[in-house]
Amino acid sequence: MAEITAALVMELRAKSGVGMMDCKKALQETDGDINAAIDWLRAKGLSKAAKKADRVAAEGLVAVASKEVGAGEVGAAIEFNAETDFVARNELFQNAANAFAARGLEHDTLDALHGATLDNGNTIQDEITNMIATIGENMQLRRAARLSVDEGVVATYVHNAVSPGVGRIGVLVALHGAGDKTKLRELGRKIAMHVAATAPLSLNTDDLDPAAVEKERAVLTEKAKEEGRPENMIDKIVSGQIAKFQKDVVLTKQPFVMNPDLTIEQLVAEEGKAVGNPNLHIAGFVRLALGEGVEKVEGPDFASEVASMMGGQ
Repeated sequence: MAEITAALVMELRAKSGVGMMDCKKALQETDGDINAAIDWLRAKGLSKAAKKADRVAAEGLVAVASKEVGAGEVGAAIEFNAETDFVARNELFQNAANAFAARGLEHDTLDALHGATLDNGNTIQDEITNMIATIGENMQLRRAARLSVDEGVVATYVHNAVSPGVGRIGVLVALHGAGDKTKLRELGRKIAMHVAATAPLSLNTDDLDPAAVEKERAVLTEKAKEEGRPENMIDKIVSGQIAKFQKDVVLTKQPFVMNPDLTIEQLVAEEGKAVGNPNLHIAGFVRLALGEGVEKVEGPDFASEVASMMGGQ
């Protein structure tokens, strides 16, 4: 039997777009013959996955997970995309999203997560390739994020949840500091719900992207000119509006949606005192919304396509 080298497996993967484990198996079944292996993969329906890779996957799910690590916690969020919402409602797809988020607790980067091994022995990338071949839609593990604190909690929240831990918006909020974890987790969840609703751009004013501020300044300056404001007053007017803009988009400065009399910063300070820790603070947050930044292609929905195939019956 021919030796199945790593280089041979990589060559077949490049030609077929199929996962490493399936490429290796195909080569073993065909005694290392690349062309025969490609035919073997086609016969198994696996090479279809590569042909679907250029199709837009803007639906799917966001999944979150968390676990305690000593006095602290770690949390992860992932976005797993498919072409249609119909597939996202599939239990197999939902279970995969949850499994990917759970592996995200151990891996800092998206590349590392793609190579992570699942309980069935497949890497995440190979699992996705197999799902594409089985279900018949392009799929992509598009984004992943991870937060951790050495003391405190990483609270999670899913908006529009379709099953536990998965939905269309996933949020992580890391609260750093000592205190009753049940109370801290409850506070973190409330803040996560706030983040889901308001989509802040940064945690603190200093973290705000200067490009976003300058873009807003340019818009406000042009607007002031269009309104005929005195030239010598425009800078002062715009500076005041920029200060308001920062309060609107910076998490710690935003009014808490459940009690607008308090900013998030004030809420954390009050709750910190209540748990005996005046130094309690938000260490970070993550908000993943399904399909952000993906250009969707409009077309008939799945039900329409089925009706058309059935001749309207």
